[in-house]
Amino acid sequence: MATRAWPEGVELRGGDVGDAQRVLTADALAFVATLAREFEGERQALLQQRRARQAAIAAGWRPTSPSPDDPARRDDWRVAPPPADLRDRRVEITGPTDRKMIINALNSGARVFMADFEDANAPTWANMVQGQANLYDAVRRTIRYVAPDGREYRLGETTAVLTVRPRGWHLDEPHVRVDGRPVAGALFDFGLFAFHNAAVLLERGSGPYFYLPKLEGRLEARLWDRVFAFSEQALGLPRGSIRCTVLIEHVLAAFEMEAILYELRERVTGLNLGRWDYIFSFIKTFRHRADLVLPDRRLMTVPATPFLRAASRRLVRACHRRGAHAIGGMSAYIPRRDDPEANERALEQVRADKQWEAAEGYDGAWVAHPGLVPVVQDVFDRALGGPHQLAVVSADEPSDEEMVAIPTGPVTESGVRTNVRLQTLLHRAHLLARLRSRRATAPAGFFSKAITSHDNHAL
Repeated sequence: MATRAWPEGVELRGGDVGDAQRVLTADALAFVATLAREFEGERQALLQQRRARQAAIAAGWRPTSPSPDDPARRDDWRVAPPPADLRDRRVEITGPTDRKMIINALNSGARVFMADFEDANAPTWANMVQGQANLYDAVRRTIRYVAPDGREYRLGETTAVLTVRPRGWHLDEPHVRVDGRPVAGALFDFGLFAFHNAAVLLERGSGPYFYLPKLEGRLEARLWDRVFAFSEQALGLPRGSIRCTVLIEHVLAAFEMEAILYELRERVTGLNLGRWDYIFSFIKTFRHRADLVLPDRRLMTVPATPFLRAASRRLVRACHRRGAHAIGGMSAYIPRRDDPEANERALEQVRADKQWEAAEGYDGAWVAHPGLVPVVQDVFDRALGGPHQLAVVSADEPSDEEMVAIPTGPVTESGVRTNVRLQTLLHRAHLLARLRSRRATAPAGFFSKAITSHDNHAL
């Protein structure tokens, strides 16, 4: 790749992997560079605001909702109506951007597929580049995969609606530099996908749809809106054709859910509550607060966790009040064939969780495996009796005090040991993902020694 001519000021530090040559074209990289030059300063300012806000919280400041006279609190606005193919979101499936996963997810029977460049993806250079190539082929319906056993995978006649989750504002793409600085992972992921696919999607009757992760407030949503508007003009797209759903994964964002909808009102179609990331954000944000220490994790279910229940109620109310879909949490269970009884017990837990969400007012929910699609679809079909329940608007808005109310319960030695074991497993998985791309050049025994060393460090 070093021998190719790149746009002025653009430097690529990744290898010539996969389908890089047809994805990392000069024009596509020039568009990414334009986004970086236009918005990097604002991104850095917002990241500095995150740090300042965290320091204020450590000093005793508590987040509050926007004041009653804030424009976002007025009754005279609603978000733009959803495009036709996003009016029914009863089941959404998520997964990384490898070829087989994309085909299976699009063929799963789910209403929407979120192709994930973020949490479900190890951000190696090969994964990020090949993932873009895979989506390029999926948009054009030419994607195919041949397994080692000879089985061939292709798209069916009817597929889920494609959405794409780029990385959050806090992450860089270290393999691409613009004017000497790493480009934002968010702008790299969004920019490449929009440049190659936005016009094609619109021609096919859909559109460039995105899931926005890890926002911490309305100003970060406003930046995304500016990126979208700029990109529509630069790429010759109709105004408002780029649409998005926002993940509420951070406790500070939850205080500004209506304001986030307001900032993106021409383009946003819904909010999604990411439960486990949300709990983590609560722990991280209030880590200096002795009065907000959480009990053992086994007690942290939605009904038993006041702050999570409050965020859930506030999300559904904000969405339906403003005409946006409320999307529920992830069912991450992987169906088992070896133990039918255990499998059915787990599926009953999934059903109960989704029945609770439907009763709370959600319009759909996430699954991580195609085997869960019919289970969750059946729950929402029975509960909703239609494509959504946007007309159901609760009069109950949880207070700011409820948004930080913690569950009662003990902190035990057993609970702490469970946390350590789980954290070690997560560190191990992260290390494996980072080392996998180096397997070809690693010396004998390198992986086992590295993992043992990493486990000892984590413990």
